[in-house]
Amino acid sequence: MTDILENGSRTKEIQLRDSISSTRRPKPPSALASTLTFATRALLRIKHVPEQMFDVTVFPIIFLLMFTYLFGGAIAGSTAEYLQFLLPGILVMTVSQITMYTGIDLNNDIRKGIFDRFRTLPIWLPSALIGALLVDVVRYTIASVIMIGLGFALGFRPEGGMLGILGAIVLILVFSFSFSWIWTAVGLVVRSEKSLMMISFMVLFPLTFVSNVFVDPKTLPTWLESFVEVNPISVLATAVRGAMHGTVTSWQVMWVIIVSIIMTAIFAPITIYLYRNKK
Repeated sequence: MTDILENGSRTKEIQLRDSISSTRRPKPPSALASTLTFATRALLRIKHVPEQMFDVTVFPIIFLLMFTYLFGGAIAGSTAEYLQFLLPGILVMTVSQITMYTGIDLNNDIRKGIFDRFRTLPIWLPSALIGALLVDVVRYTIASVIMIGLGFALGFRPEGGMLGILGAIVLILVFSFSFSWIWTAVGLVVRSEKSLMMISFMVLFPLTFVSNVFVDPKTLPTWLESFVEVNPISVLATAVRGAMHGTVTSWQVMWVIIVSIIMTAIFAPITIYLYRNKK
């Protein structure tokens, strides 16, 4: 009996030593697992700070109501007629403007020191960025649904039907995901979120207001019309408007995809390089 007890205690002692001194480490998480973990973190942040969703809930409603009823009669002669032209464009403008919040969240992580802790983890480093960007796609989707739902309540009637609406939302999400890489790169360079917001406003306001979001470019001076035609926001607004009203062409969709690929190809590597080498 004593031998059995001694053998049992010796076995437990060996197991304890093995567990302490073992050089084997758990396998690092896959790129997908770490990306989804960071996406969950961003979702939990929304859960605990729900007021950060104001930019995708309240602001789109204010923009649509203000521009429809303030300028609809003056520009198109009818608010109902102007709404058919305006809603796709203002949807593009609203979602494009909230892409900067990806960079703001990243900049806050840097200032709080969380950024340095992430870089010490045995994970695929870009997963922290891509996880946040994926959650932002959810935010863009919410903004799109709210805008379109309000548009229907005000009298918006897309001729492209539900398929056209879904196609327009997909184009917006693809473009916005690519556009967000610009603000993640800027967020890694500037020292404060206020600086990032100032830079983003300086870029986004000219791009969104000097575009075909509010008016037909044919009504503009020739020199300004040329800029509007090549403006990335105009490229997206044209494709989204065409998809919703059933007039979209393959070239319009192709240009949105090309612009999105170019932005991602330029700014994603820059962002990842800055992320790895941030001091």
